Amino acid sequence: MSKRILLLGVYGMEMVECGGALAINARQGGFSFASIMLASDTMQSEVRQAAAELGVEQVYFNGFERGGVDLRRDYKLALCRVIRETRPDIIITQDPEHSFEDLDPDRRPAMLLILEAIALAGRDFGLEAMPELAPHPVATLYYMSPSRPNCSLSLAEVWPQKEKAMDCLAAQMTFSGRHFGERLSPAERQALYPGFDQLASDQAKGREVQRAMDKALYLHTGLVSHSRIALAEPYRRQGLFEMTELLV
Repeated sequence: MSKRILLLGVYGMEMVECGGALAINARQGGFSFASIMLASDTMQSEVRQAAAELGVEQVYFNGFERGGVDLRRDYKLALCRVIRETRPDIIITQDPEHSFEDLDPDRRPAMLLILEAIALAGRDFGLEAMPELAPHPVATLYYMSPSRPNCSLSLAEVWPQKEKAMDCLAAQMTFSGRHFGERLSPAERQALYPGFDQLASDQAKGREVQRAMDKALYLHTGLVSHSRIALAEPYRRQGLFEMTELLV
């Protein structure tokens, strides 16, 4: 069954991290969207390329202040507008538990902003600023890369798409390669990826680190957890699952 799915992200790489769900939905005839709070001009171009690989219909770039994400009215209105324009059946966003432990800047205030905007989008908030858009309540919310997943999604059919989408994020991979090159000892770098120090660029180093981390995460949620899924994208659905029969 095709759906309308919206990712509400802080950084662009989140769209690829939950790219399995977005790509599967697009393959099934659904409509996938993404909204990113913080992205430079370079990152925006790369995220658009990644979106094309995943079948994402449209990416909204909110242009919020880096280091200044808060609960200001303008930010609430911006996210409400995205929700009301895309009218999703499902919203995917960062995990509240993980976001408060994450040392990436802006993640903690962003979590409060996201949840508040989701709540306000279904009410009469801000209608004077967007009279052409009706309130849109969202009943189903999934948290990506959660601390405590309660469901998972097979990546078998879309793994090549997800890998190609991650390849598009050159700026993020360059940052990661430089970061891990400075943070890890030579022995740790070699254990993570044999020949790490011989790779030609920070981008190549970052991409190999990301590839290793992705495989570890998705294997842990999948095969390592005695699942019938080899590589599994983890999620935590908020609230109880509502079913008409038990799932196999």
